[in-house]
Amino acid sequence: MLSTMFAVLAQDQPAGNPLVSFLPLILIGGVFYFLLIRPQQRRAKAQRALVQSAEVGDEIVTTSGIFGTILDIDEDDDVLTVEIAPGTQIRMVRAGIGRRITEDTYEDYDEDEDIDEDDVEPDDDHGGEQDGPGDQQGPITQL
Repeated sequence: MLSTMFAVLAQDQPAGNPLVSFLPLILIGGVFYFLLIRPQQRRAKAQRALVQSAEVGDEIVTTSGIFGTILDIDEDDDVLTVEIAPGTQIRMVRAGIGRRITEDTYEDYDEDEDIDEDDVEPDDDHGGEQDGPGDQQGPITQL
């Protein structure tokens, strides 16, 4: 039985065009390039441009999520001095800039707008009665 299987496998099959046999592999390579590699290269190029264009006074977010304002740039060492709170400054490498905060980021929210309490509808529809411990909600606190 084993010899019969080897005999079947050993039969010469007609060789087709080698390009046709490699065509699926070439297509998969093209898909990987356009869907994975090229967008990643664009993101890396945009990040490099952002890091190099940072100037004193720019508001930034570091890659670790810290918000701050650039106070000083040491071009020789590529080190920034960033103020993260009034009177609190940190030194960081230029490559640690995650993104720049612009004024249009804050346009969606206006702190001067007050919410009219008459316009707010209550969340519960059972008249303030509590059905059980799961319905109790404590005050919202800010950290």
